[in-house]
Amino acid sequence: MAHAQTEAKPIVEREQALDWLRQMLVIRRFEERSAMLYQRQKIGGFCHLYSGQEACAVGSIGVLRDDDYVITAYRDHGHAIARGMEPRAGMAEMLGKAAGCSKGKGGSMHFFQADRNFMGGHAIVGSHIPLAAGFAFASKYRGDEKVTLCFFGDGAMDQGALHEAFNMAGLWKLPVIYVVENNLMSMGTHLHRHSAVLDLTRRGGPPYGFPGVAVDANDIEAMAEVTLEAANRARAGEGPTFIEAKTYRYRGHSMSDPMKYRTKEELEKARERDPIALYEVVLRERGWVDDESLELMQAEVKELIDEAIRFAEEAPEPELDEVYTDITVSPYIPQE
Repeated sequence: MAHAQTEAKPIVEREQALDWLRQMLVIRRFEERSAMLYQRQKIGGFCHLYSGQEACAVGSIGVLRDDDYVITAYRDHGHAIARGMEPRAGMAEMLGKAAGCSKGKGGSMHFFQADRNFMGGHAIVGSHIPLAAGFAFASKYRGDEKVTLCFFGDGAMDQGALHEAFNMAGLWKLPVIYVVENNLMSMGTHLHRHSAVLDLTRRGGPPYGFPGVAVDANDIEAMAEVTLEAANRARAGEGPTFIEAKTYRYRGHSMSDPMKYRTKEELEKARERDPIALYEVVLRERGWVDDESLELMQAEVKELIDEAIRFAEEAPEPELDEVYTDITVSPYIPQE
């Protein structure tokens, strides 16, 4: 039985809470079907699934303004959907189709949607963390009060570019929120085997002059509350916040990961605190959902993802000339 940790007093109204639950269900279903399509060789390349971490993306992105920036690493499907990407655009990208969010040329690790200021998934560990500082610097320079929300995994905490970016963000009081999604495993290496300090808030914010806070990221409203506080702080000109979002991924690092580094018992224990089940308990206690409404929502989500897959499978492949586009700012002119 899942036990909710969220306090009885909600930080969201009923309609927002139901939308958050629906978003988590959409992400979970999208990932489950992506795994099936990958196994059927409909999806190629690398594929990193977000199952188990849904509350982290939905709760934090859910309290942003529409014009704020979001940037993340390669486990990016959940963040894109939480930012408002239509599942059909995401699924078409997974299948390498022209209708995909990155024209079918990015695949699983490179979801982008610039019109929603979703600035992408990035495949090189830690590479996007300085980019987040750049977006935040631009916001401060323009004075537009936009906030940049940057996600990465615990493995990126050991990357040098992260510490360079943190130093600049703290020095210049940039409006950026850095969220380490600590799912306890960097690829196949447990946190205690690669980090000399297990409390990542001691490594993240305070050494660079800004706060570090840990949160149970399986509790969606706790995640929302700490992110909203950080966003308000950034908009007030008080600088960055570092959030250690404690969560757990149910799948391997990628689809090719046999997960021999953890036990079946460990995974079963983690599933006892499934973020979707936790929130269903909370919303039942508030009288906002019941069996009938949950079944209806699940059926709608199933049909949404089924339709996205049909759309993606029927969508055309990119034209051959697309190999020459989106390489540089100026058009690429092939040699005769």
